[in-house]
Amino acid sequence: MTFLEPEQNTILAVDDNPANLGLLSDFLYGVGFEVLTARSGAVAIERAQYTQPDLILLDVMMPEMDGFEVCRQLKANPETAAIPIIFMTALADVSNKSKGFELGAVDYITKPFHQEEVLMRIQLHLRLYHLNRQVEAQNEVLEQRVKERTQALETALETLQSAQVQLVQSEKMSSLGELVTGIAHEINNPVNFIYGNLTHVEGYFQNLLAAIALYQNTGVTLQGAEAEQLADLDLGFVTEDLPKLLASMQVGADRIRQIVLGLRNFARTDESQRQAINIHDGLDSTLMLLQSRIKAGPKRGAIAITKDYGSLPPCPVYAGPLNQVWMNLLSNAIDALDDWALTNPQADLIIVIRTEATPQGIKVAICDNGPGIPPEIANEIFNPFFTTKPVNRGTGLGLSISRQIIQDLHGGSLTYQFQAPHGTAFVIYLPES
Repeated sequence: MTFLEPEQNTILAVDDNPANLGLLSDFLYGVGFEVLTARSGAVAIERAQYTQPDLILLDVMMPEMDGFEVCRQLKANPETAAIPIIFMTALADVSNKSKGFELGAVDYITKPFHQEEVLMRIQLHLRLYHLNRQVEAQNEVLEQRVKERTQALETALETLQSAQVQLVQSEKMSSLGELVTGIAHEINNPVNFIYGNLTHVEGYFQNLLAAIALYQNTGVTLQGAEAEQLADLDLGFVTEDLPKLLASMQVGADRIRQIVLGLRNFARTDESQRQAINIHDGLDSTLMLLQSRIKAGPKRGAIAITKDYGSLPPCPVYAGPLNQVWMNLLSNAIDALDDWALTNPQADLIIVIRTEATPQGIKVAICDNGPGIPPEIANEIFNPFFTTKPVNRGTGLGLSISRQIIQDLHGGSLTYQFQAPHGTAFVIYLPES
């Protein structure tokens, strides 16, 4: 067996008998060890703590504090607990040896000493001690590497998830923008044609009425079949009702034009820079697009929308992405109320949108009186791909994308608040600059 060189190690010898201590010290010095001595337990504890020897030779039978108590205190101290302790004793009682091992000693040397045996036992336990220290050091290195690797993997996962969210957001907004813009364009052309021609139709109608009045003023009276045919036309009713029909058509055409304008305002895919806009326009456009979901359905009544709008200055934002946030939050609120209505069919369903100007910027709160979010998952709702919705009803990206748009793109904040006694509030802060 190959051992470490003696001069590499320091041994603390503890014995209250000066003769025994001198004899042991001389022997250890003679074979090349660095030796420290102590003649009492208290001194041994102090020297072990400050010098950190590689091994302790500890006499059992000492006055004031015996070796067992010294061993107990050394093992209780984290700074000295790993130092191997070999008891030196003339006691051959098995119970005393068992007590020593229970306290943490690694071996016993029986007095009187046999030098070769002492040297072999010391070298064996020094070897084991240094091997243990090497293993511990290697374990610390491995643990650090595992920690660093784990941290790197977690960072890579977060980066990947962030990239996935950005990709989904970009593709979603691009596809949505193209779709909405295409629909708006296709609707806008025929609607403008109808809307523009309604004015001409009204003018032509008035001209026809004037022509009929001129004809009637000539005093010519139709007879027979012509008179019956004229009576069937009911010119009086047509003269009275047609302006109402034209006015109704004009209102309808104007409503379609407003819807198309709302679609364009919602998409805003051509805006790559911030623009100072009225936040309420985006909220109203989003509500307009969600009207079919807000109305009463076969399983619930209509959702009441309360607009508690404050007086807001124009806010510099990316309108298209911000409208996607309104869509995500309002859609989630409607989903929550749909589920709430299944178990509470008589409950009033309410969504409240509050806006106000604050010293920090614009505050927008979107609240619903649904069941709320369970506390155990409240800290996870903004994580990418986390969802409580059934399969095919959600991707778990809506809130993550929304927070990214508000925080990363606008430098604001998006937080969740519980609404007592039940309900949900998502609060957005947008800086004014």
